[in-house]
Amino acid sequence: MKRVSWMNMTVMIAILTLLVSACGGGNQAGSKNAEGAGSSAGGSGGKVKISLLNSKGEIQTQLEAAAKTFEADHPGVTLEIMAAPAGTSPFERASTMYASGNPPTMIMLDTGDVEKFKDRILDLSGEKWNADIVENATSLTTFDGKNLAFPLAIEGYGFIYNKPVLDQAVGGQFDPSTIKTRSDLENLFKQIEASGKKALIVSPMDWSLGAHFLPLAYATQNKDMAEVNKFIDSLKAGQTALADNKALNGLLDTFDLMKEYNIDKKSPLSGVYERGAELLGKGEVGIWFQGNWAWPQIKSFDTANGEYGFIPVPISDTPDDFGNREISLATSKRIVVDKEKSTPEQQEAAKAFLNWLVYEEKGQDFLVNQANIIPAFKSITLPAADPLGRSIQEYMAKGQFQESMSVLPADHWAKLGASMQKYLSGAGDRGTLIQEIEEYWKTVK
Repeated sequence: MKRVSWMNMTVMIAILTLLVSACGGGNQAGSKNAEGAGSSAGGSGGKVKISLLNSKGEIQTQLEAAAKTFEADHPGVTLEIMAAPAGTSPFERASTMYASGNPPTMIMLDTGDVEKFKDRILDLSGEKWNADIVENATSLTTFDGKNLAFPLAIEGYGFIYNKPVLDQAVGGQFDPSTIKTRSDLENLFKQIEASGKKALIVSPMDWSLGAHFLPLAYATQNKDMAEVNKFIDSLKAGQTALADNKALNGLLDTFDLMKEYNIDKKSPLSGVYERGAELLGKGEVGIWFQGNWAWPQIKSFDTANGEYGFIPVPISDTPDDFGNREISLATSKRIVVDKEKSTPEQQEAAKAFLNWLVYEEKGQDFLVNQANIIPAFKSITLPAADPLGRSIQEYMAKGQFQESMSVLPADHWAKLGASMQKYLSGAGDRGTLIQEIEEYWKTVK
């Protein structure tokens, strides 16, 4: 829909006001479908202002542009995109806003945080998109038979590789399936460095180390997530000693290898997120541990229109060990709708936005082509617009994936991310790290 002129809009509002007055001033409830909710949610010709707390900083600009497009399609609604401060978990920020009595209409949360707000957020079970969700996408956000969250994206992570750099290193076409063990990975690192490039960069952010890398040790305990959950319960109860845990020690052996080949080895805590994207995009390093959310930043530095993909993080020298050839992925980032402070009109406008994302061409374009998101909806058939998304879809098609740990405690990344940073910098040894992991889990209720 084209944006109408200000004069035409004024005339339209005046006519609507007269019509509503002629009907006794009644205000019909906003429609739940994407076409009707935005326009009817405005009440008697007035604007409804809604807001979304965004915790995916890498798509802030794209979200702001999408909000303007949504507003053009729904003239009765104004949508503000609020950015969660860098380094702050969405749980912390949302909790602070609730404490101040001014929560946003919508909040983008990590999966594990949805339950903490279940008494404050809207039941979304009746929304049409529930029937179009990919399998198991709402199992972790459904309580007492009610789904409380909109699944925003499927995200995966592992070693991102710059294919032209690796092609040069191996003297041909690099095939990620050839990396089945830690020794294979080490040999690849050596080949990259022999070609004149640096093997990889290890980004030291606590969220990367604490929310993504370390949790691989939990997820690879067993293919059955029920068994993984039992393992976590045993950690909470202090019943599991990690010193001899095969998966954890295997992962840390791989991390030791990463430390050795890290381009920032001499100053391992000095790097920032953008540095990894720059060095990989410019082809100065061959590999970066990160997720598909990093594509917009990599693309901004890629001047050769290169190809990229994922290598899973191997945890042993036995090719068939679970995790060695499986990419880590999960439905991540959920959008919830506040019911404590928002008005019925705001709630309907928020629902309209979620429906717009799933069912309108412009919403789908935002998700797939602008934000480089892999949607969690079967009804969205657009292929991934970027090479990292396509790489993840290839692993999914082959069944080569493990479920990411998406319900970790909110402070896991900060506390154990800090422990991993000490280990990365040499300020703490493996024994200290393992002790801190065990002590952390004993404090989790």
